[in-house]
Amino acid sequence: MPALSVTDLFTIGIGPSSSHTVGPMRAARHFAERVTADGAPERIVCRLYGSLALTGKGHATDRAVMVGLSGWLPDTVDPEAIDGIVSTIEATHRLKLSGQRDIAFSPAADLLFMMGEFLPEHSNGLRFEAFFGDGRMDTATYFSIGGGAITGDGVTAKSDNVALPLAYASSAGLLAICDRHHLSIADVMWRNEDAFRPAPETRAFLDAVRLAMLSSIDRGMEKDGILPGGLNVRRRAHDMAVKLQKRGPRIDPSQIFEWVSLYALSVNEENAAGGRVVTAPTNGAAGVLPAVIKYYETFVPGATIDGTRTLLMTATAIGFLYKTNASISAAEMGCQGEVGVACSMAAAGLCAALGGTTAQIENAAEIGMEHNLGLTCDPIGGLVQVPCIERNTMGAIKAINATYLALNGDGHHIVSLDAVIETMRQTGEDMRVKYKETSLGGLAVNVVEC
Repeated sequence: MPALSVTDLFTIGIGPSSSHTVGPMRAARHFAERVTADGAPERIVCRLYGSLALTGKGHATDRAVMVGLSGWLPDTVDPEAIDGIVSTIEATHRLKLSGQRDIAFSPAADLLFMMGEFLPEHSNGLRFEAFFGDGRMDTATYFSIGGGAITGDGVTAKSDNVALPLAYASSAGLLAICDRHHLSIADVMWRNEDAFRPAPETRAFLDAVRLAMLSSIDRGMEKDGILPGGLNVRRRAHDMAVKLQKRGPRIDPSQIFEWVSLYALSVNEENAAGGRVVTAPTNGAAGVLPAVIKYYETFVPGATIDGTRTLLMTATAIGFLYKTNASISAAEMGCQGEVGVACSMAAAGLCAALGGTTAQIENAAEIGMEHNLGLTCDPIGGLVQVPCIERNTMGAIKAINATYLALNGDGHHIVSLDAVIETMRQTGEDMRVKYKETSLGGLAVNVVEC
């Protein structure tokens, strides 16, 4: 497996879904570049499989594919421009492939939802076909494996040839490295990131992630109205922010939790609207880490930017363990692989920022996941709205609670982080498909859409 970097876990992209929007857009862009380099195709067909087919409409997978084929990436496209790009394609049945060549493209005929069909390699599959005027055909299959990452034909990892100085594959291994070298978990991450780029560039990336996270909170609190998709879910963050601000500066513990919930709501309403958010480690769980960072910077005396960087680096180290030893894809693990992982990461990060020992940090991460085990993914209408938006508030509050539970102990605990990650993996494998981002069970079928 290639070495992982902090840039693999955090992506500044768009909503509403990392696996259903960000990943497919990257796959479509990759295929567009591949076939335009090989000639001048006259037609492109894309087939969506598994969860991408079943909930692709609600997650804007079709729109993401069209935007990606047009040459855009999640971090470069203006979210406000997407409606115009898509509506032009739908009206003209023409698409400017890779931003260069104008080709015929009919969404109804060329973008096919293969309902009920799953490719064996992964639940989120895309298959592209390019047809050339000389009779040639080029095909490629991709898989959106969670957090916006893709694998497939011709996809190479940027870190394939990177050797990490302090590589680890388990929580026990990570703690052993920390103990042997007298380093914190964040220190281990910094040394490993130096294998990818100079430290100032990593610091700049972390600061950009922090700014994007906090900006998504601010935008979410400013906007009002109905979220797209047909469920008629009204944004709540704006009104909630007004009410909390009217109460004035006096803060009691219950108000702190209200503010943390507001921060998470703001981000995930932005995500549901297709706005700019950070995958952390996914879009469906994009509100947990920003809410915990905002809590740290707002309510913790003596909080610093360096503390936030420590929080992010430590959270990343924990995220790598889930990505390596289980999955962060709800199509494989259910929501325990998204909000559960984000909760675990945020708990570890906050514990580190507050000065916790490596044992306490590992304990906080373990608590954060242990109480999310078995969490299903059953979005109503295939939209990242209900229960997803509120679920991020729960994840953020649980992460803070897990941190203080760990800090009030000495780091000794019964269940190790490695054990809880393996349990999550086994639980995800045992979970029925209808509870894994297919909208075939749970709330998705027991709540009448309105």
